[in-house]
Amino acid sequence: MTTYVWDYLPEYEKERDDLLNAVDTVFSSGRLVLGESVRGFEEEFAAYHGVRYATGVDNGTNALKLGLEALGVGPGDEVITVSNTAAPTVVAISGTGATPVFVDVRDEDFLMDTAQVAAAITPRTKALLPVHLYGQCVDMAPLRRLAEEHGLRILEDCAQAHGARHHGQVAGAMGDVAAFSFYPTKVLGAYGDGGAVITSDETVDANLRRLRYYGMEKTYYVVRMPGHNARLDEVQAEILRRKLRRLDSYVAGRRAVARRYAEALGDLSGPGGLRLPSPAPGNDHVYYVYVVRHPRRDEIIERLKSYGISLNISYPWPVHTMTGFAHLGYGVGALPVTEKLAGEIFSLPMYPTLPEDVQDKVIVALREVLESFR
Repeated sequence: MTTYVWDYLPEYEKERDDLLNAVDTVFSSGRLVLGESVRGFEEEFAAYHGVRYATGVDNGTNALKLGLEALGVGPGDEVITVSNTAAPTVVAISGTGATPVFVDVRDEDFLMDTAQVAAAITPRTKALLPVHLYGQCVDMAPLRRLAEEHGLRILEDCAQAHGARHHGQVAGAMGDVAAFSFYPTKVLGAYGDGGAVITSDETVDANLRRLRYYGMEKTYYVVRMPGHNARLDEVQAEILRRKLRRLDSYVAGRRAVARRYAEALGDLSGPGGLRLPSPAPGNDHVYYVYVVRHPRRDEIIERLKSYGISLNISYPWPVHTMTGFAHLGYGVGALPVTEKLAGEIFSLPMYPTLPEDVQDKVIVALREVLESFR
């Protein structure tokens, strides 16, 4: 049997009764769209993050796009972000009509190099979009200082950082707006698509609620602003309500797997060897993915296939090198750290219900491959 980086079936077996009850709760409610489950999840998700408002939407990409639009980002504006991210981060910026502007990431933790942001700011810059990557947070203090100095807004991309903290502050509570994805693989994942945007700004929240519902307000027929059909599904909302109560236990499970990997593989790390992830200063890592690094990455992945292990790369193609973003004018060499990482990083299996025998299988196989290089 092939081992993959993620599998939802062990979780489903463990939580099956509650998940099916969530579906029955919605089907028995008499309200299938924007009902009690969406409202309840929004209130509980906002409370978890210590903010005033949450707006459920249909996916993480639209969470980013609507979050930017609610901040007033549009054609002619620039948004500063990173290229070492999932393409939806940049697709969302482009979708508003704004122009993505890239800065590089740090070699030690792959997060936005905030020291490069000031030089990227122009008169057209409207917002900063840090990506809390792989399960830990960008250093937000420098970004907040720059935002205040230049009159910019901050949208946190929290798709990979549910429950992560930075100096005690939960991811999503450090900017003006934060966007979340509930794609099934996430730390807090639905059983289908879903997303949310959180804020403590009443005006921004009002904009978000209009934007997700055609631009309408309260009544179906009156459009107040150009909008979208981007509502969170009632069934997914009810599932997420149940799972939100278990979010901290999911994080604890991921951290336990990460500790086991670190203990079993730590002696193989070092210059030119396997580099394991570790929390940046002030961060509480939630290990959405367990991203390691090795200069012979491609050979390792290929050889592990013979052990029945199939691994992912997050991400093999930096966004700025994709043909769909060639018009932005970033050639190869523009972001050297990002480009180097793209050839070296890969992800080990990581989810809270990952069985120990599967962890052992990965550890033993990876050790054998790495030791053969010596």
